[in-house]
Amino acid sequence: MRAPFLLALLPFVLCACTGQTQVQTQPPAPIAPPQHATLAIRDVRVFDGQKVVTSRATVLVDGERIVAIGENLSAPPGAEVVDGAGKTLLPGLIDAHVHVFDSSQLEQSLAFGVTTVLDMFAIPDAIKELRSPRPDRAEIRSAGILATAPGGHGTEYGFEIPTLDRPDQAQDFVDARIAEGSDYIKIVLDDGSAVGRRTPTLSNDTVVALVKAAHARGKMAVVHVHSLETTKAVLAAGADGVEHIFADRMPPEGFAAEAAKHKAFVTPTLAVMSSVYGRKSTLEKDEALAPYLMPAARRQLQASFPLHGIGPAGGAAGMAAVKQLEAAGVPILAGTDAPNPGTAYGVSMHDELALLVSAGLTPSQALEAATSAPARSFALSDRGRIAPGLRADLLLVDGDPTADILATRRIVGVWHAGARLDRDAVRAKVATALSTASAAPIAAAGPVSDFESGTLATRFGQPWVESSDKKFGGNSTVVLNVEKGALRLRGQVAAGNAAATWAGALLTPGGRRFEPVDVSKTKGLAFRVRGSGKGFSVLLFTQRHGFAPLEQTFTAGAKFTRVTIPWSKFEGTDGSDVTAIFIGGTAPGTFDLAIDDVEIY
Repeated sequence: MRAPFLLALLPFVLCACTGQTQVQTQPPAPIAPPQHATLAIRDVRVFDGQKVVTSRATVLVDGERIVAIGENLSAPPGAEVVDGAGKTLLPGLIDAHVHVFDSSQLEQSLAFGVTTVLDMFAIPDAIKELRSPRPDRAEIRSAGILATAPGGHGTEYGFEIPTLDRPDQAQDFVDARIAEGSDYIKIVLDDGSAVGRRTPTLSNDTVVALVKAAHARGKMAVVHVHSLETTKAVLAAGADGVEHIFADRMPPEGFAAEAAKHKAFVTPTLAVMSSVYGRKSTLEKDEALAPYLMPAARRQLQASFPLHGIGPAGGAAGMAAVKQLEAAGVPILAGTDAPNPGTAYGVSMHDELALLVSAGLTPSQALEAATSAPARSFALSDRGRIAPGLRADLLLVDGDPTADILATRRIVGVWHAGARLDRDAVRAKVATALSTASAAPIAAAGPVSDFESGTLATRFGQPWVESSDKKFGGNSTVVLNVEKGALRLRGQVAAGNAAATWAGALLTPGGRRFEPVDVSKTKGLAFRVRGSGKGFSVLLFTQRHGFAPLEQTFTAGAKFTRVTIPWSKFEGTDGSDVTAIFIGGTAPGTFDLAIDDVEIY
């Protein structure tokens, strides 16, 4: 869905050409992958993905697979034995709607019992590196690049993507996505009206053509919607799944019964939808979850959407629609849409489960929505259930989540393909990150760089560095020089050569790359600028937005002029956690830009 995680890959690109250590969204020290072993979980309640099959079973695991379930089984010699008394064993959770950019996000997912994620829009080159299974991170399937209209939803995130606007382009578009490795096809039918932002969207005929093109290649087609009418349209088009729940009006009588005839599933993403309509997460206050939440995840949970004129009515409509759909037998899948504002990887699945129950599902139905239902819908036949022969993707929790859905938060153990995650190591890693996460204050306004020394030095933080899209194979270039007491940027932003295209200069004001600083006691950023070209931007990175930049544009003419940008212009931040500032070109073309007298005022 639409969200301000613009240029989510930018921090990794920006540091690439400098020879400096790349930014990490979590501390870089890895957690040693555990080894597969023979395992026996005794006296445990087993929820098999649909129902509780027994209240005091022993589950045997050998290597990556479940081998037996029974009430009178003996543990093999040498097996690790886990006491399951008073606990419930669930299949590993499956988050049916996320957006993934790096491995740390898969690691965080696993820490909260999510063993598989279904990505709904990502850069194919980034996903390629994440597909190799590893026991210390969730496994991923991905739609890759979504299908959208020129200027439509999905094109606003600061990098160019292929688009289409006619039905006769559908097969070529789908074939290109499959060649890139897409496991299924994601389509957008959304004009933005439901969230107060009008954008171009595909025609119904083009959506129909895309669904047919995907099916012709044996791929599923799922469609992003936000309104009742678009939901009806994509169901009529034969889509396999509907992503998000409509919010523009309450569900009319008979809607769910009609929807059931089309045999599509719905992933309502209530966690993010409730965030859009003003609900604040409280996950970081849960004592069972908080010790495993990285600082960036905590800030992401507290972030909000910069939407105006949107109230809680949309959230109520979505909850009512889910209740109707469940009653009509429409499959409901649990998905969070992490890392959008108000959500975070892994942990928000526990919020989604609680919201599904609030919408009218029983706890068992909510658990099914996060286990066997997405596995069945996406043909993941080796997971999502607890049965002999299936992968040992397992989540052990204290209590009975089929009676109290909040019990999923009391995690005792997580196994991914039979390998147990060391959650104590995760907790220690988080504790270390939290102890060093406070932003250093910049108490007083003052100059950052006047370049009179002839160097790229700054008054605080790291020196200015070159940044471009070459990390992702782009051809954009930039060269920084200090000339006549000013920083001179000469470069070219090359369109279409990389997932993200830009070239310019980057300042990181903290003591280390992307370490946050607090500038909330100051008013904003100012600098003098002269140049030729077009498409100049200041991108402000903050920790709470998960390294998602907030953008302000400016112009540069033949004479030096002063640019003043208050922090308040960067909607969604108070300046307390600034991690980086980028100045440069973001629109295709050559540019020559001089910057001088940069200051925080």
